[in-house]
Amino acid sequence: MAKVTFQPLNVTYEFDLATLPYHDHGKPKSFLDIAINAGVNLEHACGGNCACTTCHVVVKSGQEFISAMDDDEADRLDMAADLQLESRLGCQALLVKDGEVVVEIPSWNRNYISEGGASLNLGDAIPAAKK
Repeated sequence: MAKVTFQPLNVTYEFDLATLPYHDHGKPKSFLDIAINAGVNLEHACGGNCACTTCHVVVKSGQEFISAMDDDEADRLDMAADLQLESRLGCQALLVKDGEVVVEIPSWNRNYISEGGASLNLGDAIPAAKK
């Protein structure tokens, strides 16, 4: 079994790699694909096509269970804000074997508006009078 925890939400999703449904965003078994299966909103303005950096995550643990970075991801990731050694694009980094992985969605990457209309920080964007 594979297990991914999305921080700071503290949402853990456990699944079978062989049967994880694919939702046509990012590569199959990518952090973006897993987030969609888990109901976690991971921004992906380009639809998961490695054309932006909105799905930037930081792998906190479990790097040994994910794919190596390819040249396209490395080139795109160079444009990401607050780039760290453990940074990856959620649409490109794949779980390749069972294990436990913890990824952080940086607070600056949790946009107010997302393609699905339900962003992690949407409450912050609603005027106080309407709450």
